[in-house]
Amino acid sequence: MIRDMKPEDIVGDYKETILGLYGSITRVILYTDIETPFPEGRLIVSTTDKDGIITHVNKAFVEMSGYAEDELLGSPHSILRHPDMPSVAFKDLWDTVNSGKHWQGYVKNLRKDGGYYWVKATVISNIRQGKVVSYTSVRRKPSRTKVEECIKLYPTLF
Repeated sequence: MIRDMKPEDIVGDYKETILGLYGSITRVILYTDIETPFPEGRLIVSTTDKDGIITHVNKAFVEMSGYAEDELLGSPHSILRHPDMPSVAFKDLWDTVNSGKHWQGYVKNLRKDGGYYWVKATVISNIRQGKVVSYTSVRRKPSRTKVEECIKLYPTLF
């Protein structure tokens, strides 16, 4: 289950919106304009089951997201969905990985404290005996040029 964000977790002035997530789930999102830069030389790694529920996270994921490991495990990966991310990006991601192909893209992720961070994500399907059983995502530092392109492009895709 994904919970609404709480004002006591937010750092700084924030905006509030209700975000529609996959499966007719809605969530109250509290977000700021505070960016956490992606650290040099780090990789964020996570695994989800077929339904997008987080089953594994690495230390870099915990640190960048601002969530504790036990808050992430068992939560939908959409806990990180920033309201600036167009839903068509996630439709493309799911269509691609469900077909057994890998997906790459630039994603603005939401932190527990309401801030955000940008990643270049690669998502692959984990296939066993010809069937998709889970997904692994590896995120790295994106180029600032690509981030700036996404900042201009994403508002046109909603």
